[in-house]
Amino acid sequence: MIIALAGIAAFGISYFIYFNLAFPEVKCAAVKHLESPDTVSDCFECHIKATPKIAQDWYESKHGIMLVKCFVCHGQPDGKGSVPYAIDPDVDATCRKCHDPSIQKMEAKYGLEPKCNGCHPFHNNSLHHKAYVKSIAKKTVE
Repeated sequence: MIIALAGIAAFGISYFIYFNLAFPEVKCAAVKHLESPDTVSDCFECHIKATPKIAQDWYESKHGIMLVKCFVCHGQPDGKGSVPYAIDPDVDATCRKCHDPSIQKMEAKYGLEPKCNGCHPFHNNSLHHKAYVKSIAKKTVE
């Protein structure tokens, strides 16, 4: 039993040392947000490594180009090691903070979805392929 616990402890310590030596630029903040990022680039620096697809989609999106900061939608990390902000925020409430006037005037070409991300995927702000598929199905039925 003691040998097994010693083996587990040795593995944990080895993993910790390896991670810190192999990735010195990645702080624990990338996982637990032990430090609150001050700028959008601070979020991007860690998230391009921790969640590369999401970070790259955001970077190439209209929000990324306009430098809409991550905390506008996700809230600000508290810097205490927890992740109290929205990983999956209330889409409609979040989008309406900035886009409400546009939403009120919107005429959906492919039918209205109950939530914004039904047609506009998170982070890349393009039309979702599902919107196109629905438009084809609608034209076929008519």
